[in-house]
Amino acid sequence: MALSAVVALPLVVFVLLLMMELERRDREILAANTAEDAQVVARSVERTLQDMTTTLRILSTSPELENGDLRSFHNRTQNSLRSNSLYVLAVDAEGQQLLNTRLPYGMPLRKVSNPSALATALETGVTHVSDVFFGATSEQFVFNVTMPLPERMTRSSDAVALIMTQNAADLTRVISTESLPPGWSVAIVDGAGTIITSMGASNASPISAFPQETLKLMTGINGTIEDVDGKPRQIYGYGQVVGSTWRAVIWGPIEAAQSEIVEASRSLMIGSLLFLGIGMLCGYLIARQLRIPIRQIAQMAERIGKGEIVSPVETRIREASQISVALSNASFDRSQAEDRMHLILQELVHRTKNILTLVQAMMRQLARQSKDMDEFQKAISDRIQGLGKSIEALAIEQWTGVPLRRLVTVQLDTFANVADRVELQGDDFLLRAEAVQNLGLVLHELATNSIKYGALSVPDGRVRMSWRQEDPSDPKSLLHLSWEEIGGPPAVEPQTTGFGTTIIRRHAAAAFGGQVDIRYLATGLIWTLVAPRDAFERGPGEAAQEFLL
Repeated sequence: MALSAVVALPLVVFVLLLMMELERRDREILAANTAEDAQVVARSVERTLQDMTTTLRILSTSPELENGDLRSFHNRTQNSLRSNSLYVLAVDAEGQQLLNTRLPYGMPLRKVSNPSALATALETGVTHVSDVFFGATSEQFVFNVTMPLPERMTRSSDAVALIMTQNAADLTRVISTESLPPGWSVAIVDGAGTIITSMGASNASPISAFPQETLKLMTGINGTIEDVDGKPRQIYGYGQVVGSTWRAVIWGPIEAAQSEIVEASRSLMIGSLLFLGIGMLCGYLIARQLRIPIRQIAQMAERIGKGEIVSPVETRIREASQISVALSNASFDRSQAEDRMHLILQELVHRTKNILTLVQAMMRQLARQSKDMDEFQKAISDRIQGLGKSIEALAIEQWTGVPLRRLVTVQLDTFANVADRVELQGDDFLLRAEAVQNLGLVLHELATNSIKYGALSVPDGRVRMSWRQEDPSDPKSLLHLSWEEIGGPPAVEPQTTGFGTTIIRRHAAAAFGGQVDIRYLATGLIWTLVAPRDAFERGPGEAAQEFLL
């Protein structure tokens, strides 16, 4: 069941991440479409205002107005605009209405109900669109488009501006909710934040205040914002009506616009969970079928643990049968491995005897040359420590051999203060076990001699150890191994042959079947060993031979 869950859960997680990504992309598309729809509504309102401005511009060139014949201008304008529910006012500088096509000409008129819009138009000299206000003459909410008249028009009458007014309710015909998702709304909002007209599910009342906190977030000409705190979450798209302070706003719940993606997400999640449940049920049924062969295999394993040789069992599951056969083979392999272990122990005893023989030879040689017990103890302790380093490196590699560079590093670690002054040159290769022990003794003696008398005895001295093969393609070609001391005191050939000289000359030559050359120069000691490479390197067949032992 856990395996089924592990297999199915990534699919569930993938579906979840996929739906999150689809929801994010759908949200981006929704925001872009909402902003675009708001801009379309804003442009429709803008065309309405431009049409009113164009009409005012045409009326301002009327001959009746230019000649000061306001009655004729009133009658002509009233007849022309009556079908469009548009009304024209001519006002003087004080805001007093000189004519109003809502009323018959000659009736007493009052001042305009929105003098601030008139003042702004006269001050700036450009056409001005007012906010919505309550008209005293119409006794309903209206808005004005005010256009100052040219100076030549004001000479024949007191009129300084023409005003076209329209009922706010008439703007409803330029907005629509047909293209909006269910539950969405659209509104036209003036510069003071008052809803001029609206349609949609919000039932926002005309001539009511739009939420100011939301309006403050609507910056720029066009865009969208989200109300993340509301329940349900709302998205608002807005567009500026060019030439005015008005805005077209479209808003509604995000869930309504994303109903399809939400339904798809729900279906996919239900399907994923159903898939998870079916997978776990199948896993349980399969596990019941696996129980018997697994118990049989467990019993085989217990018998193998006791050292018995077991025969395979037949099961209905091919893989379980293969495991049974493998365990049976393993029981035979274990028996053979135990036999090999006895042989390996015998080989270990043989290697141990060789090491003890080497230590005995070292002790006899050092005993002949040492003058007192302290000197003997120190000399034998240093050599055994060096030999122990080589054996430790071999033990870590399970006696399969040690790389040449690592052997040099291991031996020089004993002299930590000079290890960084030894330079190694040559391609690394794997030394056989006997070569590790013998070359380790030689390196220890060379390093000890250099620290006492040679280049490593002075701060500026250094050693270059290098090796090269005459023919890399021939494993039996000669290997040149060199220890060269540089920057130390002149090398002086010893008058007597001590244990160290014996190791680096006779023992090195005998152990590797090669020739040793030692030169004592004014620039320092140079020790060279030339021997077949196969005397050093562990060959590919040696591992198999040791395994068969």
